[in-house]
Amino acid sequence: MKLQTLRRTGVAAAAISLSLGLAACSSEDDSSDTASDSTSSSSAETSAPAEEGTTEATAGAEGQTFGDACSAVPTDGPGSFDGMVQDPVATAASNNPLLETLVTAVGAVDGLGDTLNSAEALTVFAPTNDAFGAIPEKQLQAVLKDQKQLAAILSHHVVAGQLDPESVVGEQETLNKDMVTVEGDTSGMTVDDANVLCGNIPTANATVYVIDQVLMPPA
Repeated sequence: MKLQTLRRTGVAAAAISLSLGLAACSSEDDSSDTASDSTSSSSAETSAPAEEGTTEATAGAEGQTFGDACSAVPTDGPGSFDGMVQDPVATAASNNPLLETLVTAVGAVDGLGDTLNSAEALTVFAPTNDAFGAIPEKQLQAVLKDQKQLAAILSHHVVAGQLDPESVVGEQETLNKDMVTVEGDTSGMTVDDANVLCGNIPTANATVYVIDQVLMPPA
């Protein structure tokens, strides 16, 4: 089976001070035009850093990811990198069209979505729709109906902590109490036999690595 996950960061806009405008209102009539011009100029100068900050934050969210498939993530809206970073991981995934089957699988296990959303810090290896699509339909539907087996499979894709591309490499214990092996770097990374298609995606409480296979726990 294959899993993929994606994620991005949000940006807060800075407030603009109105003190100069209030001061202008108290000036004499014959200097009102000058005061108005000064206020407009000051406001423009005040707003400039906010625009620069927004651009830098947006670049930071997208700039920390790696992988060719990152270009398939929506450029705006809740499913974009900037949108996903504002939501906990299960909610963020539900807004991304590439992860619809994964979201369906998570929703099939009672309480799993809430557990993922409420966790303090996680790393999730998430399969794409195509990864699930590679599983024969009859087999996939049988797994989706077996909560115990499905919970074990999905938990096998989650490890504790928000791990960046350096710290994620190595042997990692999953929430299913078994192990996965991560190898490589931002130029090419694998999780067991799966390739990372888009990695280091941020959500509010998790780091997501989208992979091209569903990882199966040990029998």
